Amino acid sequence: MFRGVLAPPGTHVLLLGNEAIARGAIEAGIGFAAAYPGTPSTEIIETLGRVAGKLGIYVEWSTNEKVAFEAAYGAAISNVRSLVAMKHVGLNVAADPLMSSAYTGVRVGFVIVSADDPSMWSSQNEQDNRYYGLHAFIPVFEAYNPAEAKEVVKFAFDFSEKHKHPVIFRSTTRLSHSRGPVTLGEIPKIKSKGEYIKDAGEFTLIPQVSRKLRVKLLEKWSKIREDVNNVPFNRIEDYGSKNLIIASGMAYGYVKDALKSLKLNDQINILKIATPVPIPEKIVLKALENIEKVLIVEEIEPIVENEVKRIAFENNLNLEIHGKDYVPKRGELTIDNVANAILKFMKKENLSLPWKPLEITRKIEIPRRPPTLCPGCPHRAMFYALKKAVSKKKINPIYCGDIGCYSLGALPPFKAQDCLIEMGGSIGLANGLAHTTNQTPIAIMGDSTFFHACIPGLINAIYNDAPTLVLVLDNRTTAMTGHQPHPGTGIKVTGEKTAIIYPEKIAEGIGIKHVDVIDPYNLNESIDKIEKAIDYVVNQRKIAAIIVRRACALLISAMARRRELRSPKYQVMTEECKACGICYNLFGCPAITPKPDGKAEIIQEQCIGCSVCAQLCPFNAIKMIEKGSKGWDELWF
Repeated sequence: MFRGVLAPPGTHVLLLGNEAIARGAIEAGIGFAAAYPGTPSTEIIETLGRVAGKLGIYVEWSTNEKVAFEAAYGAAISNVRSLVAMKHVGLNVAADPLMSSAYTGVRVGFVIVSADDPSMWSSQNEQDNRYYGLHAFIPVFEAYNPAEAKEVVKFAFDFSEKHKHPVIFRSTTRLSHSRGPVTLGEIPKIKSKGEYIKDAGEFTLIPQVSRKLRVKLLEKWSKIREDVNNVPFNRIEDYGSKNLIIASGMAYGYVKDALKSLKLNDQINILKIATPVPIPEKIVLKALENIEKVLIVEEIEPIVENEVKRIAFENNLNLEIHGKDYVPKRGELTIDNVANAILKFMKKENLSLPWKPLEITRKIEIPRRPPTLCPGCPHRAMFYALKKAVSKKKINPIYCGDIGCYSLGALPPFKAQDCLIEMGGSIGLANGLAHTTNQTPIAIMGDSTFFHACIPGLINAIYNDAPTLVLVLDNRTTAMTGHQPHPGTGIKVTGEKTAIIYPEKIAEGIGIKHVDVIDPYNLNESIDKIEKAIDYVVNQRKIAAIIVRRACALLISAMARRRELRSPKYQVMTEECKACGICYNLFGCPAITPKPDGKAEIIQEQCIGCSVCAQLCPFNAIKMIEKGSKGWDELWF
């Protein structure tokens, strides 16, 4: 990853879609980039962070998407081209400044990358953020492969600067995480310092200013609606057919591949849309000339479809228009569902697809493997200790979960995430449940999530006396999205060292009286401290916070390999094992498996030597057989 992004102009390189987006921003001359990590957008800022020092670009991981947006917007109103990137649900967090930025506009190019996630491969929903463009009066650009993504992003900066208006570039998982050949262009001189010229009538959104800016926004939107007809990525492929397929963004690639496979290429007209919001009406009307039937192919919502129907209605066009009646409204597009939609559109449903789904034959039955926490994951030890403490205290808790690796605590064997909706929702939900039930809310959040969205909820719980047990699972990284740093790690995206911000200090600083720090690998101590915190919450009717600190097992494994350190080795003593199943059932470590007789066995290739299984075995049947290298334990904190 990242190689080739700084190759000389004219070089042909294979880039990830997110790398191509980053290269497009570089070729556009950005001087500022900010984001909060979230799949499928993460690699954009990672790429820019790796090359920032060489190019003179300022790049940061911000504490959340709202802050990232505001920071990048600040750059854009001080005459520094800027980019902000986030996954689709992150734009919900940044929606407040997004809406306002359309009123004020910007002074130079400002591109907002929204990486949508059709099929919800790593998300809680599959919202279509093109709706934000319609809602906020912000144009939305799309591309269908990495090469075009680079060019469209580069163009979007110029478009933004021309109209002094923010622009959204909408990617999807398939585009962000696919690789394709990209031809690199020139890198201009980077400008990372500007000047903010004061103008109270431009960027100060008090009501009397906003009313005037609303009028200007609508006038500007009219000009943008006209100008998208000049965007070169919107184009008609006219083959003299009475049938037309309109495809937006990634859908264009699926359509082209499907038509080629169906041997229908050059037989159906195609309108490729790169600006679904606002739609290029003149180009659409031209494409609809002499057309009898239209099929609109797009992922998720019928944004383009609704606009095409409006245009047809307003221009008294008698057309047969199909879209979401043939194309799925949920999940990613596939070559199969696009091809089936085309066959239906062409009234050739009797024809089968000219290919068969790949059939995999195997001689052995592969066992199902549900998602699970990694071997040695400190979250597993925490969940075990938590459930033990809750059982001993005989309380009826409500486990309020959050977004992170620990979301897997919702699954067996722990089942310790009763409600989980969005970043920061753990403490937010706990605030309400503490007042409306007689149960004890337990808010479980990660360290990066704590900094992202939980601090205001924590303050609210103190202010409004919401008795809650708060667990901050500090594994020293933003693990779920690929081990990005955050304010608690003391490292910036560029690798520079910075201040470490400790969650326990924040908890104490905002007035929480019962604050503790535990090492989940010290099982008995963890159980004891969680019990004491539960007693405090139940008896004092106050909030208690525990910081659960152990580094991510994957992070430690990588560090150990680089430093050539060995982990301790543990083994199940067969004679002493009673086949109780606690280690592989109740604890659920994937490095421990049952033998045919029910006795446990440790898979040495997977074991990271955390020692928790040895501590919880009631028969002392798991023992260390080899010590780890000197310095092994120091890696974990």
